Amino acid sequence: MLDRINLSKFVSHLNETINIMSTHMLGLGSKFPAFEKKAVVSLEKDKEFATITAEDHKKDGKWMVMFWWPKDFTFVCPTEIAEFNRRSGDFSDRDAVLIGASTDSEFVHAAWRRDHDDLRGLKFPMLADTSKSLAEELGILTEDEKVAYRVTYIVDQDGIIRWVSANDLSVGRNVDEVLRVLDALQTDELCPCNWKAGEATL
Repeated sequence: MLDRINLSKFVSHLNETINIMSTHMLGLGSKFPAFEKKAVVSLEKDKEFATITAEDHKKDGKWMVMFWWPKDFTFVCPTEIAEFNRRSGDFSDRDAVLIGASTDSEFVHAAWRRDHDDLRGLKFPMLADTSKSLAEELGILTEDEKVAYRVTYIVDQDGIIRWVSANDLSVGRNVDEVLRVLDALQTDELCPCNWKAGEATL
C-alpha cells in the first residue's frame, strides 16, 4: 500500500507524464487527425465562410499542405501568408490543397483579410481552429498562451503525415523548402541532400 509520500510522488510523476504526452507533436507516419472547421474562403458578402474537413483532399486524390501561424494581426505571419499565396499556383500544380490555419476565429480571419493589403486576395482558405482542438491534437500549442507554433504539415492522399517542420514563433518559414520536399515526396524515390525537382534520384 502506498504511503502518503510515495503517493504524492506517484501523482506528481503521473501529472508530468500526462503533460509530456499532451505536448507531444504528432509526427511522421501518423494519420492526420479528423477535423471539421470553419474557414474564410472569400471576402464576398455572404460567401465568406465554408466548412473544411480532413476528408476533402483525400476524396479528390490530392495532397494537403497545412501551415499554422500563432496569431492574426501580427508581424511575421502576414509575410509568410503572402508568400504562400504568391506560390499557391505551385501547390495546385502539384495536386496539393493549401490551407492556412491558426486558433483565431473565422471572424478575426475575415477582419484581418479586409484590413491587410497582402491578405485580401488569398487563394487558399484560412482555417479557424477556435476551439484549439485540432492544434491540441497535433501537439503544436505553446505552453503559455496556447497559440500554435509555426508548423507545416505535408499530408498525402491517404491522410498520412509525410513531413513536419516547426519554427519558433520569431522565425518565418521558407516556402521554397516546403515545395522542394513536396516534390521529393511525390517522386516516391530516394532523393539526396539538396535535391531539386528535375535532378536525378538515387
